[in-house]
Amino acid sequence: MKTLIIRGEDMSPAAEIILAGGMVAVPTETVYGLAANGLDANAVDGIYRVKGRPETKPISLLVPGISSAEKFCRDIPPAAYILAEKFWPGPLTMILFKKPNVPDIVTAGGSTVGIRCPDHEKTLGLLHLAGVPLATPSANISGMPSPKTLCDVLFYFDGKIDAAVDGGKCRVGVESTILDMTVSPPRILRQGGLSRAEIETVLEHEVNI
Repeated sequence: MKTLIIRGEDMSPAAEIILAGGMVAVPTETVYGLAANGLDANAVDGIYRVKGRPETKPISLLVPGISSAEKFCRDIPPAAYILAEKFWPGPLTMILFKKPNVPDIVTAGGSTVGIRCPDHEKTLGLLHLAGVPLATPSANISGMPSPKTLCDVLFYFDGKIDAAVDGGKCRVGVESTILDMTVSPPRILRQGGLSRAEIETVLEHEVNI
């Protein structure tokens, strides 16, 4: 397999690959991710295989905004809308209850799914063009450092994935903060590019860790 490098602004080639069941490495403000159609169980299975990722470990979905999250999540609490208004696009992944249209392979059989809106114009453009959520873990071999440049991605996956989008160096450079919104008060599962203090300031109450 030859990995196509997409350097321009036109994300149509990437969208075509995604909708055909392929895999595309995409830039975000945190780290590069390895994206596939989040509604296509076979495509998501390909991510697990190429990364060597345990199938007991769920994968988050990228969406272009909170209105898109409503298509794939149920019982979204008011606080999630408040956080999305303040921090999306940005380095915040919210854990919400999934709807049945999200394949079980994405959530490792669980009832919840991580949802994030990435702050990178190329990946946002891809999301709008493809019209599907992107199942997107970090674009690395499991257990290895997360990639912050296209070169890092190609070190892992050149010739193993369909395409990679060149979005420059990741601005934040650490993974997103993961916040479980299915419990009250919300609980931080992973501290990343968004601080606990910033979240608590917006929610006007403490969150658990």
